[in-house]
Amino acid sequence: MSRKRLSSLLERGSVAHHAPRGRGAAAMGEPQGSTRILVTGGSGLVGRAIQKVVADGARLPGEDWVFVSSKDADLTDAAQTRALFEKVRPTHVIHLAAMVGGLFRNIKYNLDFWRKNVHINDNVLHSAFEVGARKVVSCLSTCIFPDKTTYPIDETMVRPLAGLGGAWAVRGLEAAVSLTPAPPQIHNGPPHSSNFGYSYAKRMIDVQNRAYFQQHGCTFTAVIPTNVFGPHDNFNIEDGHVLPGLIHKVHLAKSRGSALTVWGTGKPRRQFIYSLDLARLFLWVLREYSEVEPIILSVGEEDEVSIQEAAEAVVEAMDFHGEVTFDTTKSDGQFKKTASNGKLRAYLPDFRFTPFKQAVKETCAWFSDNYEQARK
Repeated sequence: MSRKRLSSLLERGSVAHHAPRGRGAAAMGEPQGSTRILVTGGSGLVGRAIQKVVADGARLPGEDWVFVSSKDADLTDAAQTRALFEKVRPTHVIHLAAMVGGLFRNIKYNLDFWRKNVHINDNVLHSAFEVGARKVVSCLSTCIFPDKTTYPIDETMVRPLAGLGGAWAVRGLEAAVSLTPAPPQIHNGPPHSSNFGYSYAKRMIDVQNRAYFQQHGCTFTAVIPTNVFGPHDNFNIEDGHVLPGLIHKVHLAKSRGSALTVWGTGKPRRQFIYSLDLARLFLWVLREYSEVEPIILSVGEEDEVSIQEAAEAVVEAMDFHGEVTFDTTKSDGQFKKTASNGKLRAYLPDFRFTPFKQAVKETCAWFSDNYEQARK
């Protein structure tokens, strides 16, 4: 990455200011002073949402935000990743960069999803360690859990060390090295076969986080969001996730005066989280959450909807009045991945999620207004 490119990246964030006591870097449990936060995958769905939330007033004094994308460095390349981290010198990292895709792209390219994501994650975490980053928050997925499991899934299913009892807070290296490893429950069964490459790669982030803590005392943690959607999503019908794919399909059906065909039976169920809600929660995790154990970021179990209900919400938001059919020859993928947000609610009992239909309406409006520039 050129020095000119780096300078332009740093100019996107505010010049770092010293934070008053009890705010800014101190709010992250760190010594008072400036905080430089590097966001990988900064041009993607969640990265753009974090940019908006920060720009809209969530930035604290002393915070310098740097958002990078694949144009700035190939994170599958160890040398390029290390060079990026050496130049930015982040004190904190939000790691979002990944090779991602919808059901049918995962089915076709499981090996690619495994290899690229394993390289990206290892390079990012080790570069963060080598430059002395004080905290890293990575993004996992509910697909890491075994396909055959009990519901709702929760954080206790990710706990790989015996004798931890409740939440595994950072208590220092001496406590960590005395713990005896035991098999993590997420490894008690394979993930769904449709996306096993991506799922196993994401599982390994949690393994690495715990290993960095045990061996070096690093505060590397992760969040587990459910199905994320919102502005700046990938609306590609073949490669995107279900909700943005539906939005694009409805847009085309309406403009062509044709029927809407939904792939699958419409029966599988999902918990959808709006990207702007997830962005606000990411900032809370970065500043306040002190556990190495990951935390599920999701709407409640009662807000789970079927794919048919999601399609109906899109149809309503886009004022589509054509015929809706379901192509049952297409795969449904995993039937459900119901997750508990009990741990999140214990921390943030008053957090308000954007109502699903409102979030869908806002996303549909963004897509229609930005159709030419949207990823599709």
